[in-house]
Amino acid sequence: MTERYPRIRHYGPTPVGEQLLLRDVVRIAFFMPHDNHELAPGVEKALDVYRRGVGVGPGTICHGWDAEGENDQSLLEEKGWQVIRSWLHPSTTWRFLDEFGEETEFFRRRTKKGHEVFISLTGAPSEPTGYGFTYCARLPWRTPPEHSVSVLSATLPTEYLEEHGSGRGRELALEMASHLRFSTGHAGLAFDFFRPHSRLLAGLREEVFRYPGLDVPDVELLSAVGTRVAGVHWLNFLSQPVLGALGGAAALRTRLHSPETTLHELDGERVVVTLGQWPEAGDLARGQDLPAYRELARVLEPWLESFSPSYANTWRGYTQEEVRRWWRRFLD
Repeated sequence: MTERYPRIRHYGPTPVGEQLLLRDVVRIAFFMPHDNHELAPGVEKALDVYRRGVGVGPGTICHGWDAEGENDQSLLEEKGWQVIRSWLHPSTTWRFLDEFGEETEFFRRRTKKGHEVFISLTGAPSEPTGYGFTYCARLPWRTPPEHSVSVLSATLPTEYLEEHGSGRGRELALEMASHLRFSTGHAGLAFDFFRPHSRLLAGLREEVFRYPGLDVPDVELLSAVGTRVAGVHWLNFLSQPVLGALGGAAALRTRLHSPETTLHELDGERVVVTLGQWPEAGDLARGQDLPAYRELARVLEPWLESFSPSYANTWRGYTQEEVRRWWRRFLD
């Protein structure tokens, strides 16, 4: 365990032997209320930023997963990259699913998947690295569901920060953000699960409640976060409409008093609030409750994603009240 966060590694049996099932990472995530047609050029640039930052190979990302969850190493070979590029250069012959009849195979296939484009790049399944890149573009309707967003997320092993410094990780997240049309986003410590996490969370009870700075992500559910804020993290990216509702960058800055907190304007419409030089897990057993995180949570409370009982259904082995307590860990 470092001074700032614990080293968490859980191993367990799999069909091919004992393997790493979960670990701590730094997760970068952006929530974008737009369709792939509008996002693809920026997503392609963000993917290039990530690839340059971490490299491609056995020690970083070397496998791809298709929309059905099947592993396909060829996705990271030259022809595979061409396929990925084609997904990020969408056809101009159609724009919305509404243009197709519900009886058509194209319509049924797209709606069954629940997304237009899905890209997932990871380390080898038998030897997870903590590196990963995922992009899930929402289905393109003329009038999209109220809270639907496209989601881009990327992970770095905590060793990446220890080797290159926290500044390198922050710069990577900022450069990715500069290409994306996000409404909100964040980067910070999180659990990374290499098996369905509802089967693993029951064994993490001590860590979940002890370390408030370690997030338990559920990207599938967060695809409906809309323009609300998905929790408080080390880096907190805010755009419209939340930033406007807060009164803009200047007004937000006057409400943040922690000496560890900085606010940086990315442009006139977007900011990033950084809570300390390094991401922190905190440790409630030692009285470390992350006051800078709590301060920002109080400021953002009206715009934070609200707790939903549906989240409790994904936390097998926890009661709804326990999940609610975790959800409000920076507020109560």
